Amino acid sequence: GYLNEYMGDFLFDKNQPFFFSQAGFDYTVPVCENYEGYCKFLEQLPQDSTPEVFGLHTNAQIISNTSKAKELWVDVVKMQSSSIVEVKGMNKDEKVEQVAKDILSKLKPLFEIEKIRDKLGVVISPTQAVLMQELERFNILTEHIKLSLSDLIKALKGDIAMSSDLDELSAFLYNGFLPRLWRELCPQTEKSLARWIQHYTMREDQYAGWAEKGEPAAMWLSGLHVPESFLSAHVQIACRSKGWALDKSTKITEITQLVKPSDVSEMPDTGCYITGLYMEGAKWDINQQCLVLQDPKELLFEMPLIKVIPIEANKVKLRNKLVTPVYVTQGRRNPRGDGLVFESQLTTREHPSHWILQGVCLVLNID
Repeated sequence: GYLNEYMGDFLFDKNQPFFFSQAGFDYTVPVCENYEGYCKFLEQLPQDSTPEVFGLHTNAQIISNTSKAKELWVDVVKMQSSSIVEVKGMNKDEKVEQVAKDILSKLKPLFEIEKIRDKLGVVISPTQAVLMQELERFNILTEHIKLSLSDLIKALKGDIAMSSDLDELSAFLYNGFLPRLWRELCPQTEKSLARWIQHYTMREDQYAGWAEKGEPAAMWLSGLHVPESFLSAHVQIACRSKGWALDKSTKITEITQLVKPSDVSEMPDTGCYITGLYMEGAKWDINQQCLVLQDPKELLFEMPLIKVIPIEANKVKLRNKLVTPVYVTQGRRNPRGDGLVFESQLTTREHPSHWILQGVCLVLNID
């Protein structure tokens, strides 16, 4: 992005000077006759640079400050003394027990996978196979939550010994963080405990509806443990019906003007609709059907329904398109490099490097 925007023959055009940025200062290639002239130019540069200097939107400063404040707050909460025993008239153990019982009350019975599998018939489609895999993972998570919370309540009452894992679970519940052992069994997330429980409940509702009524008109992709497997299943279905080679097929996206899943009148012959995605670094103009600049202080933009279309790889056209990464969370990639789900093609009237510098991406889960 930076090479395309800032490097080229235009740097040496004597008739029209090139400015890297004019945000508060004319950033250009200095034309000096000696060493002292270059030093004088460098001394004139501002001490602090605004986001626009690097091709970013002014909102980038808000995002940076918010992220730093959040990290500071989390660290402060983690360091709070365990000697704080009173919270609205309850000591710490009573508070933790209340939270544990509240979560347990929201958990529903495990999905009866064998019955659901029998209902689907002998031969199941690729998307139905994805459903079965998702239910198995969800049952493992639910069972672990129930077991760990039940053991914690027993330990708080003194019925069993308080292990190191249960003590850690107690601390996480008390501070409102998602427990580490649960995090290992669920999709990547940066949500607080309360918001994660809401997300968990919504996932459960989507699975139940999918198992009972069939595939949703628009899949809430954020609710899947492995969302890329669902998209790959639709490519596989298209390959079977059209006789394409699976290894020479891919998928593209089309941003629709549909806002809610209820707006879908009929399912596409191949592919699917997905919902629940958010854009960072830009916004989508639903009327012009293209990328436009963010509004000030609008850090996220909720996307309309997106149509995923299976296609043969040699027929993909990317003219006036920005190949946009779709990540699981706003953290984008974790230290291991995980987090990328797929790539979406978004129409642009600007050169793609303009939006790359803006840090444009789509995310499934917001904080």
